[in-house]
Amino acid sequence: MDNDPRDGAGNSHVQALGMLASALAGRPVGVSPLSAGEPSWTDGRTIFLDPSAPPGERTAAVAVHASLIAAGSLDPEVIQPLVRHSRVAKRYLAVEGHRALVANTTMLPGRLLGLADPTVGGVSDGTATSLALARGREKLQSAPPSFGVLRPKKVLAAAAAAARQVDHEQVGHVPRQQSNPDLEELDEDAVDDSDDPDLFSSPVGGGGAIGKLLKKLLSSARKTGGNGGGPPGADAPTHRINSANRGAYAVSSLATVNTEEVVDVEKDGLKYPEWDAERGVYRPDWCTVREVAATIKPSATQAIEGAVGVRRPLARLGMGLHRRHRQPQGDDIDVDAAVEARVEVRAGSVPDEAVYLDSLRRQRDLSVLLLLDISGSTAEPGTVGRTVHEQQRVAVAHLMVALHDLGDRVALYGYYSSGRTAVNMVPVKRFDDHLDAQILRRLNSLEPGAYSRLGAAIRHGSAVLEDRGGTSRRLLVVISDGLAYDHGYEKAYGAADARRALTEARRRGTGCVCLTVGASTDVAALRRVFGSTAHATIAQPDHLATVIGPMFRSAVRSAEVRRRVA
Repeated sequence: MDNDPRDGAGNSHVQALGMLASALAGRPVGVSPLSAGEPSWTDGRTIFLDPSAPPGERTAAVAVHASLIAAGSLDPEVIQPLVRHSRVAKRYLAVEGHRALVANTTMLPGRLLGLADPTVGGVSDGTATSLALARGREKLQSAPPSFGVLRPKKVLAAAAAAARQVDHEQVGHVPRQQSNPDLEELDEDAVDDSDDPDLFSSPVGGGGAIGKLLKKLLSSARKTGGNGGGPPGADAPTHRINSANRGAYAVSSLATVNTEEVVDVEKDGLKYPEWDAERGVYRPDWCTVREVAATIKPSATQAIEGAVGVRRPLARLGMGLHRRHRQPQGDDIDVDAAVEARVEVRAGSVPDEAVYLDSLRRQRDLSVLLLLDISGSTAEPGTVGRTVHEQQRVAVAHLMVALHDLGDRVALYGYYSSGRTAVNMVPVKRFDDHLDAQILRRLNSLEPGAYSRLGAAIRHGSAVLEDRGGTSRRLLVVISDGLAYDHGYEKAYGAADARRALTEARRRGTGCVCLTVGASTDVAALRRVFGSTAHATIAQPDHLATVIGPMFRSAVRSAEVRRRVA
């Protein structure tokens, strides 16, 4: 018998699918129930399901809609032409749904792989092609019921509401819990459940039905790859820069894409793919990243007293949990101890009442890579009479010192580029470097210039973090004015590649945070570049402590969940 839409079990399953939706979409996505019998749909932020449908159909609908979100199929510029054209919308869904599923096969659980029809999805190489096919007269196969329906007006309304919310945020303001659960502020004495290794366990410690379902659904999820093909792009530079002399020599690094190899970054550089959003494919081995050293100014100094202010909000970040068994009190049941106690009762003996599991936060377990934008655009005037570069440099110094003092592993790299074959990374501090005055002089010697191929910098930074971080928890912090420009890397293309690179890192279990300090970059432009990654704009470095606590903890928690379900 079908469940009533108000039935607790049906709605519990709908809510549990939110984790699956977020994993497949590559960003936080909610799941909410509809009235019984209504077809599923999504506005790009929430997936709406019929709670009376069988569990398998609900799961399939989540996979379809989440894949559409991940593939950019619901971007406003794509959806706009579908408004008031129901026939075109149905045809677009029939093609784009399969294309999105095929593109997301590396993230789909094994039981859902049959949803994707490569024959149908293969006729389109991107949203533009799918839209052209939908507008044509060629006969197309109808979308299966699990695809639900498209509601273009709802998608556009949700996108507009999200943009308005960002526009109305005060500079340096932390969004409230109600408006953005991803930036949830934790009480200093609260227990962060995301650090609990038994996330999917029931309150009695045996792994409840929902936990078992999620584990089964996500058991075959795999890491995303970075291969594909695509055409060459334009070659014209797109914005003015303040050129500066760069390092005269290169240095080697053990940072690699494949941890089984050691690549000489000085001689050959490292190759990374680039995402072509227009065609919906990767350009393999498109960018060459090299690590170069900046010339150090002997007189360069850096005051770091301000780092004290950002230590407290970071103090509980990255603390590992130690599980203690057979405790007289705790936050879960120790099943083995409880069974033994029950046996003792049946045997007429006095049972041991220490039948709980307790979790204590002990050692630090976090590596952080700070990625500093030193492209020419950061030389522009910022707030409080200093350039954007000067303010971002102060902010990153405070973060580096505070995290180091707390016992975390910290690395700091600057980045700039001059075309796809010259993406340069400046190692200010590697993970194994001792933090001393030389590091601070190196940081203060950085001068802005050239362009910003942000996607390649993010890919290299996340590869170094994964290879050399040495901890189970990882956090990538991008400090940038949000302008992603280079030769053949203009406007929407560069923004889409940067968003994709951040999504790749998050899917591999690395938390990501983006900060803009002292810049006047339009909020909508920042959203286009950073996407759903947690990001904040602050007027000056002194405001850093007001935003980093909830943002950093949210990113680490989200990454922890992804590693568990991968």
